Amino acid sequence: MTQAGRASVAGALETVLATCTVGRSRVVLIEGAAGCGKSHLLNAVAERAVAAGALVLTAAATEAGRRVPLGVLRQLVGSAPPFALPRTGAEDAKPTREAMRTFCAELCDLALAGPVVLCLDDVQHADAQSLHHLGYLVRHARPAPVLVVGTVSSYVDAAQEPLCAPELTRQPHFRRIRIGLLSAGETAEVPAARPWEWPGPARTGRTAAELHRITGGNPLLLHALLEEDRAASASPPPAPAFDGPFATAVAACLRRSGPGAPAAGRAVAILAQRATEPLVARMLGPEDDAAAALAALRACGLLDGLRFRHPAVPAAVLADASPRARADLQRRAALVLTAAGAPADVVADHLLAPRADGARVPVRPEDFTLLTDTAEGLLAQRPGEHRTDQAERLLELAHGVCPDEAARTGVALRLAQIAARRDPEAAERRLTALVTGPRSAVSAVGAEHRSRPAGMLLAQGRIAESAALLREADEPGAHGGTPFDALLDTSVAGREEVPGSARLTDATLAPLVLAVRTLLYSDRPERAVPASRRLLEEAEVSGAPGWRAVFATLHAEALLRVGDVRGAHARATEALEALPAGGGGTFRYAPVAVLVEACGALGRYEEAAGHIRYPVTRRVLNTLYGLQYLRARGLHHLDLGRPQAALADFRRVGRQLQLWRADRAACLPWRTDAAQALLRLGKIRQARELAEEQLALPDGGRPWVRGQCLRLLAATGEPGRRIELLRQAVEQLRCSGSRLETARALADLGHALHADGGLSQGAATLRAAWSLAQRMGAVALRDELLPGSGGVALVHGTAMPEELTDSERRVAALAAQGLTNRQIAARLFVTASTVEQHLTSVYRKLGVPGRGGLPADLADGVPVTG
Repeated sequence: MTQAGRASVAGALETVLATCTVGRSRVVLIEGAAGCGKSHLLNAVAERAVAAGALVLTAAATEAGRRVPLGVLRQLVGSAPPFALPRTGAEDAKPTREAMRTFCAELCDLALAGPVVLCLDDVQHADAQSLHHLGYLVRHARPAPVLVVGTVSSYVDAAQEPLCAPELTRQPHFRRIRIGLLSAGETAEVPAARPWEWPGPARTGRTAAELHRITGGNPLLLHALLEEDRAASASPPPAPAFDGPFATAVAACLRRSGPGAPAAGRAVAILAQRATEPLVARMLGPEDDAAAALAALRACGLLDGLRFRHPAVPAAVLADASPRARADLQRRAALVLTAAGAPADVVADHLLAPRADGARVPVRPEDFTLLTDTAEGLLAQRPGEHRTDQAERLLELAHGVCPDEAARTGVALRLAQIAARRDPEAAERRLTALVTGPRSAVSAVGAEHRSRPAGMLLAQGRIAESAALLREADEPGAHGGTPFDALLDTSVAGREEVPGSARLTDATLAPLVLAVRTLLYSDRPERAVPASRRLLEEAEVSGAPGWRAVFATLHAEALLRVGDVRGAHARATEALEALPAGGGGTFRYAPVAVLVEACGALGRYEEAAGHIRYPVTRRVLNTLYGLQYLRARGLHHLDLGRPQAALADFRRVGRQLQLWRADRAACLPWRTDAAQALLRLGKIRQARELAEEQLALPDGGRPWVRGQCLRLLAATGEPGRRIELLRQAVEQLRCSGSRLETARALADLGHALHADGGLSQGAATLRAAWSLAQRMGAVALRDELLPGSGGVALVHGTAMPEELTDSERRVAALAAQGLTNRQIAARLFVTASTVEQHLTSVYRKLGVPGRGGLPADLADGVPVTG
């Protein structure tokens, strides 16, 4: 029978005890889940029996004592008169019928003096020989006043226990009482001295509903929770502690719910919200009955369906296992969830959970595919710093268990790619570990695997290392040239499509960086501006700070090359802010180089001085970034009137480029830089020789390089040729798209024209230079042209002209190209009258008599913004 409540249970036990007292034999089996009060009820029966004058014999079976023959029987008769117990035989030996008859007769003789009550707790753990004796007793002691009361857990198959054999349970003197969890009403009261007596409401800071929700009505859990709440003396009470009474009670319920219950409980705790019976069954294995184990956990109130009732419960369930056991569980959970199609982030959390638990992740070589696939799945999700870190850790585990050298190298390369998401320095370290050493991993797997790391090295500015790796692989283009030469000499048409269409990923990062650099060093560097801006926007969306730093720097370099010094300063600052504190490695020198040069053009010399504190170590000097920084530092020395220090930096850049066989002025024009320093030192002949040498080299025909060379030759050559050389320099620099260099050449041309007597032309040219410098924010150059500031006045001390508006500049630029007012009006979608008004204002501001006095380079004043 099943009793509905504690009151009916108490009444049933009282009736059975009274029946025995008047001389009738009875057998009662109290069945229930762990913690539901079976032992309390058994103790209450014993107390009432003693009070009624009965002889009470007690025993408590344990799992550890199951292998002790007659162990339970000896407990029962230990305090009674001597019994003629048989000698113990083998553990599984069945006692003789004579031995069982003797024991029964002796106990019945003992009952002649008054009722005898045998109280046996946890029948399911009793040894086999004791159970055989007790089974014989309950079948043959009916005339005597003998009461046998036992408790058994509900998970036990009673039909297989001798004390509960089917032929016995059908007898009228046998009674089974099943007790369940407390109802909500019963939970609202606190247990008194008797299990079936419940006094007033519980004195706790928790509501009755909360108590029932947390404990499920399990008395053991309820008492433990109340005890913990009383000890805490806080209102409201805190969550149960992981090592407090409640957690201890949870562990006890788990252990007492059957052999499969602990494993099932841990599986549910590990799987959490994704727990299903099929997944739990796969976690437990074929030898365990998952359904029965889960039913036992529900019966004791730990589970509500497949969810624990309170977060403290799964924590206690897992705390009862060792860190190693928990780690193995996490690995098994990852395997079954992967087979069930769970998302990569869920699987990754399980694979990496042992680290957070302080245990080693128990991966094996057969887990290699699981680890790599999960890592790639993480990276395919919306990027984020947390997921990137997880993917790296998974690949590190895969790298550690992979026996195949080629696969290990592939994982190492992948790790270098992923590290670039968070910090270029991390990517640099990983790639260095891969390609250096007496027997690098890349060398070990053959030449066919070297082109990818070579491209990554080149994208990191490590020109010499990239070339060396390709020479080992005997790659085309490695002999007689370097990958850097290929980068600068690649067709721009082919490169321009790459950054404009390719999506930014780990695999495309290096090719995209190289494609933007090809555009940057080409004859049309302005095309690098939109390309780098698009990739920067994509990097910002990706949430990868390392990518943001890289493309913000490239965008800053592109803006600086075309003359937008304000934009270059802003983007370089943004790149530095994207780098982790103290991170960036040698890459940090690239945005710093842009900042120093931009600060010089902006006239912010103190700010620039704050950025040149970085040391130039051998490691830094072996990268393109270090050379860019050295050049920028040299330009800063020039700005501050220190030509000797500047010359040392420029020559150091040149020596390193020549050592690499990568002496390309399209990237680092160190000769023209050094020539400027030599001019300041009065070494005109050496300056001219460097400029002429630069013109004779392959990049001497590029407009940006040629324009700078011609400007220097004009400063070092005969005065008669100066104006012509400067005109050519202006034209070349205008074609190169470098507005800053164009403004400098215009300033030199204006001065030369002014000195040659061409006052009007000189003034107009200087005005154009000033206007262009103003538009770009090149404060240093603009201030040099201001009257009264130590520079040259535009027209004999007259004030500077008013700045043109954007509308006036557009009209003037078209007029300077020869378009009529009507054509300009049609082009700009305005009236001819509006065009005339703008032109009148332009003539007044520029001090020119009409169209013939308009500078041809007015369009150069339109800034290129980031």
